[in-house]
Formats: sequence, structure tokens, C-alpha cells
Amino acid sequence: MNRIVFLLALMLFAACKKESNNTFSKPKEKTVAKTPIALGKEIFEGKGTCINCHLANQKVIGPSIQDIAKIYKDKKASIVTFLRGNADPIVDPSQYEVMKTNFAITKTMSDEELQAIEAYMYSNVK
Repeated sequence: MNRIVFLLALMLFAACKKESNNTFSKPKEKTVAKTPIALGKEIFEGKGTCINCHLANQKVIGPSIQDIAKIYKDKKASIVTFLRGNADPIVDPSQYEVMKTNFAITKTMSDEELQAIEAYMYSNVK
């Protein structure tokens, strides 16, 4: 009888121990959803390499983000369509040949990424 009680206690302990291991397992990392503007800024300054030629409020090689966004907004044009290479330049056509080299990057981006870049650019308009 003592052996049966001992075996039952041992099985109960083993079963509880397994649950205990699952309870105290390493927590999963939480993924933080980025807003389109935050994602756009990350792409603009990172893999998009846009920051190399465009600053928020100053012309460098290309026009400023504010100038681009204001003109596109005023003309009700699509920055996304331009970044896909499917629209003529409307801000500074003289810089178009320089910008065309970046279409190799922007054409590989998803719609979500391009829309995020557009949202980030529009967020710079005052």
C-alpha cells in the first residue's frame, strides 16, 4: 500500500513539475506594431537610403521632404506611384536622372513600405 501511495505521489509531482516548467518558461518577445509614419521614417533613413539626398526642411542633393510633400499634396499626386517608377517627376525634373537610380531600391518595396514612406513625408508638411 505504501508503494502505491509513493508511486501516485511521484506521478503527481512529475505531472505538476511539467506544468510548472511551462509556467516559468521564457516569455515570448512582444512585437511592437509601428505606425506607418514610424515605419516610413525607418525605411527613409535606412534601407531606402532617401536621407542621403533629402532632408526634412533643407535641399541637399534633392529637394527637401517638406517641399516634395507640399507639392505632391497640392497637386493631389501620388508619391507611391512615383517611387514605383510609374509617374513623371513633378518637383525637380532636373534631378530625375539621379533619382532614377534609386528606383532599383523602391521598386522592390511592398505597398505597405511605400505608403509608409509617403505617410512619413506628409507628416513633415507644416
